[in-house]
Amino acid sequence: MALIDIVKCESDGNNFCQKFPSEDLRVGSQLVVYTAQTAFFVKGGKICDEFLAGTYTIKTSNIPLLNKIINIPFGGDSPFQAEVWFVNHISKLDIKWGTPQPIQIEEPRYNIIIPVRAFGQYGFRVSNARKFLETLIGNMQSFTAEQIDAYFKGKILSSLNTLISKKISLDKISIFNINNHLLEMSEYCESQLNSAIEKYGIQLCDFSIISINTPDNDPSVIKLKAAKDEAARFNIIGNDYYQMDRSFDVLEKVAANEGAGGQFVSMGAGLGVGMGVGGAIGDMASKCINTNPIQQTPPSLPNQTTYFIYVDGQQLGGQTAQSIESYIQQGVVNGDTLVWTAGMTQWAKLAQVPELAKLLTAQTPPPIPTL
Repeated sequence: MALIDIVKCESDGNNFCQKFPSEDLRVGSQLVVYTAQTAFFVKGGKICDEFLAGTYTIKTSNIPLLNKIINIPFGGDSPFQAEVWFVNHISKLDIKWGTPQPIQIEEPRYNIIIPVRAFGQYGFRVSNARKFLETLIGNMQSFTAEQIDAYFKGKILSSLNTLISKKISLDKISIFNINNHLLEMSEYCESQLNSAIEKYGIQLCDFSIISINTPDNDPSVIKLKAAKDEAARFNIIGNDYYQMDRSFDVLEKVAANEGAGGQFVSMGAGLGVGMGVGGAIGDMASKCINTNPIQQTPPSLPNQTTYFIYVDGQQLGGQTAQSIESYIQQGVVNGDTLVWTAGMTQWAKLAQVPELAKLLTAQTPPPIPTL
């Protein structure tokens, strides 16, 4: 075999490491190392010398380890055998990635576990040629971008499951607002992934998360969207209107379910539920409609005694001393009106109940004098 005069490697952009096809070299040959390449002389599995971009004449003066390891005989054109490896530092930037299975994430705002999928793109380059050659190449003749991708994609994707979940949890990022955080999440993942693979002399570059989304038909996603809608509704209309609106919803559902409603009424419960909800609605409506705080009626004092009064053949329950006083002023109630409250054995006239009798003396005018 003829001795080699020029040793060089013209890569097609896909090979990241390639062995020169011949080991028969001679002193005086030219070694050409292109930009973004590193060349290595290897003998017996050991790296003898390393060369960066440039043109070199193979001599014992500029390759000092050749004399000790290869034992070159004397003579200007002495032949010798050695492997020459070229490592390319070009960047491969068009590798797509996506999570093969949904990542189960706890939404930090609503504490609901939901599945998310992530998609993106990344590139890589050889950052340390010696580490790359020593840890990955072995006795292979070349090492391509496809082989690097096959080696590391599984590790990258498994790490991404943890990294994305951790970032969302640490920063409390809502899944509904996650697209505003894709850039910082991409930078975080790239930094963490590079820490894990740098020992192989490989570096990720331009790592990006293009999209993080959820399946619309997943039950947990539907539940989460419903919770978000309720929260937005509450924030827009305010607490009082929200409670009133919810109360109307309850009444509509009861009214729509005629069978259940009839059963409640027959048990005597339906009316009570309706009155209770109606009272709550009326109270909230009066607060919302009356916008003048000076004219608002203050809430009832706790633990007030309430009475039943008998007016026009009807029993009116839940009456306080204040409401009975108002009825007296309107002439609806007088001292002969029958009243009853808990603890009384039977109905009695209003004038016979001490707490209510004083309302008569305060509000009823004295008899008109006889002229």
